Amino acid sequence: MRTARGKRVDWMGDGLTALCGGALGLNLLLVAALLSVLIYNGVGYFWPRPVTRLELAGGAVVLGEILDREPIFETLDAGVPAMRIRIKVGNRDLGSADFRWIDERDIVSRSLPPQAVVLERVEWGNFYGTMVELRHGAEVLSTGPEEVWASFRLLRERKLDELAVARRLERKEIGAVNHEMERLRLERKRLEGTPPSAETSDALRAIEDEQVRLESRFEALSQRLFDLREDLVAETLIVEAADGTRAEIPVVEVVRAVRPNVLDTAQASGVYVSRVWEFLSGEPRESNTEGGIFPAIFGTVMMVFIMSFAVAPLGVLAALYLREYAKQGPVVRMVRIAVNNLAGVPSIVFGVFGLGFFVYLIGGSIDQVFYPEALPTPTYGTGGILWGSLTLALLTVPVVIVATEEGLAAVPRVVREGSLALGATKFETVWRVVVPAAAPGILTGLILAMARAAGEVAPLMIVGMVKLAPSLPIDGYFPFVHFERKFMHLGFHIYDVGFQSPNVEATKPLVFATALLLVVVVTVMNLVAIAVRNRLRAKYASSAV
Repeated sequence: MRTARGKRVDWMGDGLTALCGGALGLNLLLVAALLSVLIYNGVGYFWPRPVTRLELAGGAVVLGEILDREPIFETLDAGVPAMRIRIKVGNRDLGSADFRWIDERDIVSRSLPPQAVVLERVEWGNFYGTMVELRHGAEVLSTGPEEVWASFRLLRERKLDELAVARRLERKEIGAVNHEMERLRLERKRLEGTPPSAETSDALRAIEDEQVRLESRFEALSQRLFDLREDLVAETLIVEAADGTRAEIPVVEVVRAVRPNVLDTAQASGVYVSRVWEFLSGEPRESNTEGGIFPAIFGTVMMVFIMSFAVAPLGVLAALYLREYAKQGPVVRMVRIAVNNLAGVPSIVFGVFGLGFFVYLIGGSIDQVFYPEALPTPTYGTGGILWGSLTLALLTVPVVIVATEEGLAAVPRVVREGSLALGATKFETVWRVVVPAAAPGILTGLILAMARAAGEVAPLMIVGMVKLAPSLPIDGYFPFVHFERKFMHLGFHIYDVGFQSPNVEATKPLVFATALLLVVVVTVMNLVAIAVRNRLRAKYASSAV
C-alpha cells in the first residue's frame, strides 16, 4: 500500500512487529511480577518485626507480631469498613495457635513494650513474652527482665560452645565408632558365609576383639555425651506470656533471642543477616518449617551436576551418530520422531521407569554382587541420588540431542570438506573440527536440561528424594562420595513446607524464600554454563551457531 506521497506502508508487517514486541513486553512483565512477588515475600521474611501488646475489651492481653490487616464484610456507622488484624502469637507449647484474628473494635490499647522478647526455639516455634528468671537447677542466677537479659546473653554464648563440643563428639567421634562397628559387622557376616578355615577363624577372633574394644569406647563416649547433655540443660530460662502463664525453657534450646522493639537499624540488620545465614547454612528443624535448608541446596546442586555428567555424553554421542554417521533415511527419521515424542512423556513415567530399571534391576544386581553381606538391607537397591540423577538424565536427553543436532547442522559444510581435503580422517574431522565448532549449541542443550532438571520433583519422589535426609551424600568416610544415599531437593522442600505442613499459614513466607532461592540457584548454574558457551562462541566465530 502507498501513501499520498508515494511511500509504501507495510501495515501487516508493522502490525506483526508491534504484536511481537507487545508479546515480548508482556512476557517480561510477567517474569518481573513473579520475581517481585518472590523477592517481596521471601526477602522480608527474615526482617525482625516489632512485637505489639494488645489489650482487648474482655480483659485479655495478646502479645505478638502483627502481619496482616484486612476489612471485615460489614461497615461501621460512618460507612467505613470494619477491620481485623492477623497477629502471630506463637507460644505453641502453651496450647495457643500460632496466629489469631482480632477485630480492631475489640482493641482497647496498643503498645510496644521494650522488654518484650522473641525466643526462636529448637522446638515449639517462637515464644513471645518477657524474661522472669534465669536458673541453674534450683538456684536462681538472676531475676527481672533487664538482669536476666544481660545474664542470658553471656550464658548463651557459653552454651553455644558447649553445644558445639557435644555435636562434634556425637557426629565425629561416636559417628566414627559406629561406622567402624558397622564395617566389622558386615565383614564378620561375609566371613561367616565362607567355608571354614584356620584363616577365617583367626579373622573372626580378630573382629570379635576389635568389636569388644569398640563397644567399650562407644560406652565411654556415650557416657561423656550424656554428661555433656546433662550440663547443657542445667540452666533454664523462666519466661512469662502475655496472659501471665509461665514456661521453663532450657537455655540451650533457644536458637536466637531478640528484643525487636529496642533494635536500631544496625542491630535489626544484624538479626536479618543472622537469620539469612542460618537459612542458607543451617539444617531444618520442626519438620522443615524452621531452620535452614542447606541439605536441600546441596542435594539439588549435586543432583544437577551428576545429571549433567550423565546426560552430556549420552545426548552428544547420540546426536553425533544421527547427524554425522547414520545414513539418512526412514529409520533415522523415525528415531528423530521418537526422540521428539520422548520429550513429551510425563515426568512421573520416567520416575516409574527409574524405579524399576535403575533401582530394582541395576541396584538390586549391584547389591547381589558387591554387597551380599548387607542384604536384606539394600545398599544400591533402594532410592538414592545416583538413581535420581540418571532418571533425570533420561528425562532431559531429548533436549540435549535436539540442541546438539542443531549445533552440528549449523557448522558449515565447507569446514568438514576442508578438513577432509587436508588429509584428516572422518573421526579427526568430527572430534577436532565439528564438535568444537558446535560446542555452543551443545552447551545450549545442556543449559536447558539443567534448568528443567533443577525444577523436577515428581520422578525424584520415587527414586530417592526424601523429606529429611539424615546425612549428606558427601562425608569423611571412604569412599567419601556416597551415591547410594537419599537426598533433599529444593523443589520438594517447597511442596512439603507449602502443602504438607501442619501449619501452612506459619510457613507461607518460608515457601516464598525457598522458591526465590531455587530461582537463584538455577540462574547461577545457568549463568556459569552461558559464560562458558559465550567463550566458545567467541573462539569459534566462524560457526553460525
